[in-house]
Amino acid sequence: MNLSIYRLIKVVKKEFAVSFRQRAIFASMLMFSLTTLACISLAIQGAKLEPELLSAILWVTIFFASSAINHTFDDEAIITLKVYGDSQSILFGKIIYSLISMIVMTTILLPIFIVLFDCDVAEPLILIVTTFFVICGISGAGTLIAAISSVASVKNGLFPILLFPIILPIFLPAIKLTQISFIGLEISVPLLILMVIYNLILIVISSILFDYLWY
Repeated sequence: MNLSIYRLIKVVKKEFAVSFRQRAIFASMLMFSLTTLACISLAIQGAKLEPELLSAILWVTIFFASSAINHTFDDEAIITLKVYGDSQSILFGKIIYSLISMIVMTTILLPIFIVLFDCDVAEPLILIVTTFFVICGISGAGTLIAAISSVASVKNGLFPILLFPIILPIFLPAIKLTQISFIGLEISVPLLILMVIYNLILIVISSILFDYLWY
């Protein structure tokens, strides 16, 4: 594994510079998610939903918001990225950029979700930690899938189809932990450990597979 910190920082800076020119993509995904939440909120007409259903709605919304990661490799071929450095610097630079973007988007969506659905968050720390672990997994797997789908002719449709089964092992414990944070039960440490281990597996596999795309 050849990872240069200098090149990694250079890639992250490049990603943010490019993102200012493609901010419409970020805004469109954010507005889509906000519209989804608003429509569901209007449909239930203020009814109090069960914590299980609230948890599922939250993570489905964030999953579709993560489609913005699909544009990480827009207008960039793998061969042109070699100008910026080695494969691992490119991969982890884009993962860090995707992670920061997802943190910003989730920071906007989560409070709005809580207000629209009148959620009682009994354990906010559990919700924050769970959210962070989920978006770490989405960023790691989503970046690799974005690289794979960038060479496909049906790019937009391929991304969610490939991402969902990969991220499902994180979503299932996340829904349970989110439910716990709403109700105020004791945190399930094994579920958190499972999410951490699976995230590490995703990052290692992404690192290995990206080298095959690189050469």
